[in-house]
Amino acid sequence: MKGFKGLLAGLVVPGLMLLAGGAAAAEYKDRSVKFAFQNVKEHPQGQGAQRFSDLVEKGSGGKIKVKLFPGGTLGGDVQTISALQGGIVEMSVMNAGILVSLAKEFALVDLPFLFNNGGEADALLDGPVGATLMGKLPEKGLVGLGFWDLGFRNLTNNRHPVATAKDIAGLKVRVIQTPIYIDVFKALGANPVPLPFPELYTALETGTVDGQENPFKTIELTKFNEVQKYLTVTRHIYNPQSLIVSKKFWDTLNADEKALFQSAAAEATAFQRKLSREQDAEALASLKAKGMTVNELPPEELAKIRETVKPVVEKYKADIGEALVGEAFAAIEKKRASN
Repeated sequence: MKGFKGLLAGLVVPGLMLLAGGAAAAEYKDRSVKFAFQNVKEHPQGQGAQRFSDLVEKGSGGKIKVKLFPGGTLGGDVQTISALQGGIVEMSVMNAGILVSLAKEFALVDLPFLFNNGGEADALLDGPVGATLMGKLPEKGLVGLGFWDLGFRNLTNNRHPVATAKDIAGLKVRVIQTPIYIDVFKALGANPVPLPFPELYTALETGTVDGQENPFKTIELTKFNEVQKYLTVTRHIYNPQSLIVSKKFWDTLNADEKALFQSAAAEATAFQRKLSREQDAEALASLKAKGMTVNELPPEELAKIRETVKPVVEKYKADIGEALVGEAFAAIEKKRASN
């Protein structure tokens, strides 16, 4: 079975040729594209979007302009999905697991402790499993162009240090608006509160929730350290991001324009993944320097968390489909064996 990159290869290569030959070699119309996302423009998510925008504008000879809307200015992820389906917003990048509302198979990427590192995620999502997931989107009004990196999620709170698995119990933790996150934190004894990302800082500041969980760079750039004292390195879920386009918009593009979008997406994906992973360790050091109390959980406590959430993994295996889960686990093991 072809992987995600393989499915795009036939179009990506011509797109690269068009870029090399200049805008005169292809047909482009004057277009304005709204690209909405939740993080600030300085975040690796925003920088990846800027790289994509620059590539498309240059490749089209300035005819196609991609305007960025960072920081959730056009609404949260759930609102953005509706806007994409309606053709009101043309592009977005968001946690891939949020798409579970459209296709249950996307719960796969949010299984806790699925990956040990980003390379394992790339191997899975650039292969047949990623192609299967992206193949679910067109009938839901979206087109997938790639998987970006957000990083591993870690827990923060403003009540007390979390040094053991039991310390999570009783915390009101904001989670993203998907069922698996709710189930994971319920299993750990916390009180999960699903909220759109743009509402999170205020919820932390006012004490509506005690804590939240996000990658280090997101915590740093969104300044959650101003309203959160304690950070615990849990790395409980890895977040690939789906780079997606409104199908209504996509269907208006001609072959040259689609090829340009796909080639720009491929280059921006490689850039964004590298940048995101380089900045992860830097962000943790920065948060420590800014006064957050950081707890590294001992291996035995992480093992307890893994054991506690196993029933959640088993529950979602059935929803995702045993065959797809088995294919995913096999691909990850293959990648580990090759290292």
